[in-house]
Amino acid sequence: MNIAMFINTPAQFHFYKNIAKELKNRGHSVELLFRDYGENLEIAKELDLNPTIYSKPSDSKYGKILVLPSDVFRATKCLKKFKPDIITGFGVYDAFSSFLVNTPCIVFNDSEPHVNSFSYAVQFKLFMPFTNVLITPEAFQPHFGTKHLNIPSYKEFSYLHPKYYTPKDDIFELMGIEKNEEYILLRFNAFDAVHDAGITGFNKDTKIKLVKELEKHCNVFISSETPVPKEIEKNILKTPKSRIHDVLYYAKILITDTQTMTTEAAILGTPALRYNKFVGEKDMSNFIELEKNYGLIFNYQNSGKIFEKAFELLDTKNLKEIWKEKRELLLKNKIDSTSFMVWFFENYPESFEKMKTNMAIYENFNDNLAEIKG
Repeated sequence: MNIAMFINTPAQFHFYKNIAKELKNRGHSVELLFRDYGENLEIAKELDLNPTIYSKPSDSKYGKILVLPSDVFRATKCLKKFKPDIITGFGVYDAFSSFLVNTPCIVFNDSEPHVNSFSYAVQFKLFMPFTNVLITPEAFQPHFGTKHLNIPSYKEFSYLHPKYYTPKDDIFELMGIEKNEEYILLRFNAFDAVHDAGITGFNKDTKIKLVKELEKHCNVFISSETPVPKEIEKNILKTPKSRIHDVLYYAKILITDTQTMTTEAAILGTPALRYNKFVGEKDMSNFIELEKNYGLIFNYQNSGKIFEKAFELLDTKNLKEIWKEKRELLLKNKIDSTSFMVWFFENYPESFEKMKTNMAIYENFNDNLAEIKG
């Protein structure tokens, strides 16, 4: 079987990397189509990959829209040579290209169109007509009918599930600190994607204040998609981009205005404080679930409240042990999304038909669920 995967962001690369590896181990051919965006190619280079680049997007949100037809055309030329049996991605580019080469498209997406971003809803309206299957986390809203499959997992489980991820403590040496020395990780988003239109995060003054106040208590490191103010450039993390999850695992707290890394922190057992304009009644369901059902993260509409909670957590004894217990509950309730996606691709379209009538199939991808039933 030939499977083409569209990878537009580092988070999407991490989602597909173990799926692609397992499919290749099973004898399938996999083509990775990369967009030259953010840290995508830097991560690919660090991991000795030779990706096919189908898109070099504009720096502006509207420029990205204008170049979409040429990007799809470039991807289509590659796909015609590869002759895929299945095309997969997070929507838009993969969906349009699949239509042009007459190939089934299976989309995984966790960015809900009901959130406070009009462009999310537009994107779904654009790509859903060309999508054969939409796979999302179970609480995802709204539901798109017979094409839509909800699974008890997040995209981050495909690479941070204990089956696939083991932290390496040599990261302390790479960070230039003593082993097990406490530190806080700050992660700042660029908000330059089309679906981020109208969305903002921490401003310059708050970024500076976060560093100045928090480094009174422990080390503070910054991971940022854009340049930071000169006053805090010394705090920029200098470890390889591909090692960010080790940095996140050992961090005492994550404070961020981005999305994916918040969920990653929860899965790794690191307390996460999240602030941006997505937060609110129409926030994405996974963030609501992780806060209200598991107590793993905290979402804020007011950046000023971050400081009070951060100091409270810093004073909490055995903080990481408490979060480890919360993480274990999460792991018990979610499935290994890599194994599920591999099974789904290998057996498509029969796999999709089976999922419509036999939800117990999920037990095959979570040892805890199988034990509970037994």
